[in-house]
Amino acid sequence: MKVHIKPWGMVIAIGLALSIALSGFAYAALGDRLLGRGSKGSEVTELQKRLVQLGYVVGTVDGKYGSKTEAAVKRFQKEHGLRVDGLAGAQTVKELKRLTGQSTNASGKAVGYKNIDTNLLARAVNAEARGEPYIGQVAVAAVILNRISDPAFPKTVADIIYQPRAFSSVDDGQINLPPSASAIRAAQEAINGSDPSGGALFFFNPAKTSNKYIWSRPQIKQIGNHMFTK
Repeated sequence: MKVHIKPWGMVIAIGLALSIALSGFAYAALGDRLLGRGSKGSEVTELQKRLVQLGYVVGTVDGKYGSKTEAAVKRFQKEHGLRVDGLAGAQTVKELKRLTGQSTNASGKAVGYKNIDTNLLARAVNAEARGEPYIGQVAVAAVILNRISDPAFPKTVADIIYQPRAFSSVDDGQINLPPSASAIRAAQEAINGSDPSGGALFFFNPAKTSNKYIWSRPQIKQIGNHMFTK
């Protein structure tokens, strides 16, 4: 016995299937599919929110992957050594989630930085690491945050930055300059747990200092013109 399906029944079936598929996209999680110009849905909204959290400009957070969101993704990719294609693929989403997850210190312990003066931290990054590669700017911010967890240092960003003779930018007034966009992003990224310095408590420019104490500190790595030490 043959079952005959009327044309309008087929249309309804196809429409229902498409509706289910589209609703799946609408409620998908970030990372479930490749996102690019023209994509829409809740995962695009999450992507936009995470970019904004790191200081990138995406325009309106509306779940629509437009030119501003694409530009923000490209900027994020460039500053984090990823393939710059403007697509939110697996590697880009993985790095974005890592940087916008729960904040941790160098040992991996969860910490809270609710009372941090982000603007002051960004001004310090701008003053101390202007012209350095972006990852070096994040590392400078991380050093300041690492000091908060160390008993040898004060417990607030302001007290650390304004500690006598701690930072040359305070002495010469550069701390008062408005922070650049990259300095703001770097400060926020460090607050979100990124630490390219490897847990450093100090940094210095080897070409500009002969201070015996700073040279005596155990060296971790060099990023740009700065050496980061314990």
